[in-house]
Amino acid sequence: MNIRIGSGIDFHQLVEGRDLWIGGIKIPHTKGALGHSDADVLLHAICDALLGALSLGDIGTHFPDNDNAYKNIDSKILLKRTYDLITDKGYYIINIDSSLCLEAPKIKPHVQAMQTCIAEILNLAVDAISIKATTTEKMGFVGREEGLVAYATCLLATK
Repeated sequence: MNIRIGSGIDFHQLVEGRDLWIGGIKIPHTKGALGHSDADVLLHAICDALLGALSLGDIGTHFPDNDNAYKNIDSKILLKRTYDLITDKGYYIINIDSSLCLEAPKIKPHVQAMQTCIAEILNLAVDAISIKATTTEKMGFVGREEGLVAYATCLLATK
């Protein structure tokens, strides 16, 4: 068995007038993430972790933000396409661990829905997807609610 570990990180500004998508779920909030796609920071970090584990570049390599084909695209589509790249190389996902950094809104009420959404896309059991959240104790751009950050780590293996 060949085992590979990948890590990903993503940042997005928070602005008024946009929906907030995290983990494939629309979360009620006064601000949303700014980006070329739907700006789902968690799904983007997971994509980067999966791609990085196999040295396939990053999300911008595969889905560039200057390509109108990806303008306002649902990041669940990007995650599915990334998953297809991984499985085409003969790998499967063992688990994903992730952390979100944001002051608001509270993420805990949405974690189960996010896990279910991601697990369905990646053909995983829900308990193979860990999603945690923390604040930055009011420090930095996250603390000022100007943006949010997601980190993801994945473990891949071949049969």
